[in-house]
Amino acid sequence: MERTLSSGLVFENNTESKASAPLRAVSTLLLWQRRIASRRQLARLDARLLADAGISESQRYQELSKPFWR
Repeated sequence: MERTLSSGLVFENNTESKASAPLRAVSTLLLWQRRIASRRQLARLDARLLADAGISESQRYQELSKPFWR
């Protein structure tokens, strides 16, 4: 009877990991920038436009209260 060991661990090549770190950082910064811009637009909407979008005042406040990284 053969036994096989399996592991959920994935070992990355260190050179690939180091090279992709700047790309992840740029991607994260762009995501944060999009969140900031979309929340600024959300803050500018009047009650009629919020209703058209199906967003309540409390939902808007909840979204605007979040920090940019969340």
